[in-house]
Amino acid sequence: MPLKEMFKKRTLTPQEKKQAERIRKAKDTLLEYQVPEGLFQKCSSCGKPVYNEDIIENYYICPYCGSYFRVRPRNRIAMVLDKGTFQEWDERMETSDPLNFPGYKKKLERQKSVTNMDEAVITGKGEIGGKEVVIAVMGADFMMGSMGEVVGEKITRAVERATEMRLPVIIFTCSGGARMQEGIISLMQMAKTSAALRKHDEAGLLYITVLTDPTTGGVTASFAMLGDVILAEPGALVGFAGPRVIEQAIRQKLPERFQRSEFLLEHGFVDKIVERKNLRKVLNTIIRSCEYEQ
Repeated sequence: MPLKEMFKKRTLTPQEKKQAERIRKAKDTLLEYQVPEGLFQKCSSCGKPVYNEDIIENYYICPYCGSYFRVRPRNRIAMVLDKGTFQEWDERMETSDPLNFPGYKKKLERQKSVTNMDEAVITGKGEIGGKEVVIAVMGADFMMGSMGEVVGEKITRAVERATEMRLPVIIFTCSGGARMQEGIISLMQMAKTSAALRKHDEAGLLYITVLTDPTTGGVTASFAMLGDVILAEPGALVGFAGPRVIEQAIRQKLPERFQRSEFLLEHGFVDKIVERKNLRKVLNTIIRSCEYEQ
């Protein structure tokens, strides 16, 4: 048979089409049985499928390559605080649409439905090793953790209450920056949160930031870098503008691992990189080293 004829496409007969369809359905059924939806996650670094239970037991870290999965705020709170001590604050604060930005309200509703969160940050009070702390945890799932008026207001209120109660503040940052749909109102949150933290500092109280991947834009330029102690997770992206934007602006190649937490530690912007499994212990040690008069 000529080579051209060997690789020529052939039209399947009706009987062959039915047989192919039966085989396809059988494969789909087998795959559905073997890998139920939500049972595995694919690691974005090594590409391997990882059993969800293994991810949770390993502090949301890939057991194959060691890369970090992003942690949702409520899971983060459960990992860090003493069990049953968390009291959430301002959980029903509604996001408005101050600029009547096209499609913004629909996007907010969709995000609430998908993430089961009202906004990109959860704030409240809890305990670590029996010591009371005020905590704010940002989540990338909700509009990439962007900071709008509600995010800024919730963080500001949490810090102000911490100042009144003379408690330390811990903020886990995870954000793409200011929320563009809220324009200048979003940018105003940078000054508002920073002013509240200034008063907390003047009261002689402790503020700890934990930088997680990613911490960028207006969040980096405000409360993320104001901590008395700045911790970071391994490999976290931390910066204002992204590496590609900077390279295009200065027309130079940036150093390897630029804006990663290890790079920031070498250049004095971060005090310590802490592995996720050790984070609760490190926070407990720092808090216990600072005693406050109630």
